[in-house]
Amino acid sequence: MLRRIAPALLTVLVVALGVTALAARPPQGTPQRTADFVVLAGIAGLRWEDVDPQSTPTLWRMAQEGSIGSLSVRSAHRPTCPVDGWLTLGAGSFAAWNGSRSAGGCPAAAVAVEQPDGIGANLPDQESVVQYNQQRLPWGALPGSLSESVRCSVAVGPGAAVAAARPFGRVDRYAAALPADPRTLLGSCVLSIVDLGTVAGTAPATRAEEARAADAQLTRVLAARPPRSLVLVAGISDTAQPARLHVAVADGPGWERGWLTSASTGRDGYLQLVDLAPTALAALGRPMPERLFLGRPAISTGDRPADLADAINAPADADREAAAQRTVSGWFFTLLAGVQVLLALAVLPLLRRARPHAGPSGPTPVSGRIVAVVELLLVAAALTVPAALLADAVPWWRAEHPGWIFAGVTALLVAAGTAAVRFAPGYAGTLGPVGAVAGLTTLVVGLDVLTGASLQLNGVVGYSALQGGRYAGLSTVGLGVLLAGALLSGGWLAQRVQRGWRPAVMVAVGGLAVVVVGSPYLGADPVGAIALTAGVSVAAVISAGGWLTISRLAWATMAALAVGIGFAVVDLRRPPAERGSLGRFLSALGDGTGGFTVHRSSTENFETLVNSPLTVLALAGGLLVWFALLQPWGGLMRLFGIYPAVRAALAGTVVAAVLGGVLDGAALDVMGAAAALVVPMAALASLRVLGHAADRTRPVPGRSRADGADDDSGSGGVGRAGGDDGPTGGGGPLGAVHPRPISGPPASAPPAVAPPPAPQAPAEGRTGADDPGEPTAGGSTTVAAPTPAVPPRQVTRSSTEVAAP
Repeated sequence: MLRRIAPALLTVLVVALGVTALAARPPQGTPQRTADFVVLAGIAGLRWEDVDPQSTPTLWRMAQEGSIGSLSVRSAHRPTCPVDGWLTLGAGSFAAWNGSRSAGGCPAAAVAVEQPDGIGANLPDQESVVQYNQQRLPWGALPGSLSESVRCSVAVGPGAAVAAARPFGRVDRYAAALPADPRTLLGSCVLSIVDLGTVAGTAPATRAEEARAADAQLTRVLAARPPRSLVLVAGISDTAQPARLHVAVADGPGWERGWLTSASTGRDGYLQLVDLAPTALAALGRPMPERLFLGRPAISTGDRPADLADAINAPADADREAAAQRTVSGWFFTLLAGVQVLLALAVLPLLRRARPHAGPSGPTPVSGRIVAVVELLLVAAALTVPAALLADAVPWWRAEHPGWIFAGVTALLVAAGTAAVRFAPGYAGTLGPVGAVAGLTTLVVGLDVLTGASLQLNGVVGYSALQGGRYAGLSTVGLGVLLAGALLSGGWLAQRVQRGWRPAVMVAVGGLAVVVVGSPYLGADPVGAIALTAGVSVAAVISAGGWLTISRLAWATMAALAVGIGFAVVDLRRPPAERGSLGRFLSALGDGTGGFTVHRSSTENFETLVNSPLTVLALAGGLLVWFALLQPWGGLMRLFGIYPAVRAALAGTVVAAVLGGVLDGAALDVMGAAAALVVPMAALASLRVLGHAADRTRPVPGRSRADGADDDSGSGGVGRAGGDDGPTGGGGPLGAVHPRPISGPPASAPPAVAPPPAPQAPAEGRTGADDPGEPTAGGSTTVAAPTPAVPPRQVTRSSTEVAAP
């Protein structure tokens, strides 16, 4: 009874843990009012490499006393040109200026600013800009939201006018440049936005001169700042390709000597451009607009180095890593997709010739050495992604040729991982490499997530802060390899226990993975956790055998819905500013603006599907599985019959990867990352199963289904219960010494069946049905025909069985 209800109880436990993990959030320190005035000073293009005590002494002192961070200047256009940055600053959401622009470049700012009364200003193009963002762009940004949230605002310079203009184009107070004494102007409104210039040069000397000029203007602003004011200095945009991380400094009461962060990034030292508007309102104690900003209010956290030079080195180094990651990541995934496609083509002829033939003639078997080499290459291909993740522990981006250094480090780690799998105990078993590779992958990605996901940030197989998508937790690729590794590990472990306990093992292992993926303290991916719950449920219900029926699919669907609905209910009960992505989406559906999110997600899915190399990897893996491995000669169906828990793990991986990619706007990227691990291991296991397709076996006396023996799990031969790898573990790689196939004569003839003993008359007084003969009516005795001895049955040998002598 306990065995039957254990999977259901564990499923309920996983759902409860998943909802709890998704609902619990790290304390963010709710921003409190800290200032009576806020001054937002923007310097387009300013990066941390431009800040030093000689060129920018004022900014250096301000950074020494205040809080600092790396600013991601993502907007609705790539790259974020100065006019786009100013517009995004005022909108609090991803916005962009309408008009044509050259590919990869930024046009000269040509913003028309009219001053009809000498006090304020008017932007005649504002109406068309608002319509462009509301109707043409998927973010639905409303330019001027920041100014609409305060009674009065000041703008100094044309860029600041773009940020401060209200939706109908009016700027409350405007000056084309700082007056001789800016005190009166900056103190006339609670919010002031100042354009301090642009740092757009490419030569170091040119950039230093432009930064020096901006720093001189900042000196005048700080000298004229109102009492109890918060001054935010930001490099609000790029000036050309490629995109970079920029300066963010906050100086004021409550912002002393810390790192800047926000709930939108979840990582100390990182801030988004869209966070500046809600930060200003939170510091002033003003309510947020009805249509919430995409950004979140910034806060200051501790643990910053006391030496400013050491503190600035961290964001500057992050900028260099993010810039190098963009180039290296593109060719890495392209090369990975190409290598795996070539390896899939190389496996096809091996699959065709792997199965021994029972007839007198057949294709010549492939050399054992060749098969062994191909198996090692399959292991190396499956370990490439976790090796690339580990390679980011080495500062390869600081080298003169970062791509070559990264490639060398990754190759060494792949070789080390392949050697570890090759010499691990159980490698000779059919499932030995699968379990070792899956466990190693899960360990690498899981430890990185548990220790803060430092290898994911700006990593080649992680996410870039320049993209503005994620700053903490699991990346798209990390989610794919983690869910595949966890489910394969669960399937490998489940195959080693009796049939009745396999669902419990799958649920236990998968439940831990759901918590790691979904917890905001760890993976911080609620959508991935919901998708993984569906995959774990599918794997659990078919791990003991059988196929995915309607009732089993309903069970899996209900478990995933339970996690999603539970998290949604908890998230909606939070204050609007503290809700997660799911709660915000449901709130948007309630007020009629959810269409923007749906449109944005569909657009991201299409762009990713068309442009990502992982799409090629997912499609190539699917073609290999469908047109080769799942064919009668491919071996995968035989593997599924012998190892139902592995079949369940692969089915759950497909479900979780597809759902996670589509719901996260990543199309087939999650599936491609999972395929990089799953497809090579499936091909290797299929090769080994085919190599034993014609082996002889003998049954084990006393074994029965009641002992946990499964016809579809490889029982019936000498070995452990439940289809586990036996002493031979599946015979090892092809080319090793295997039992003789059926087509050849046996090594030694089976012992002849002894003839039955001669019939004897029954003993005196003996009667019964077991007598060999009974007297007939005529007094004669009929001798029962002897029952011939039944020879041992011959069955197809699974990879866990021992050949009959």
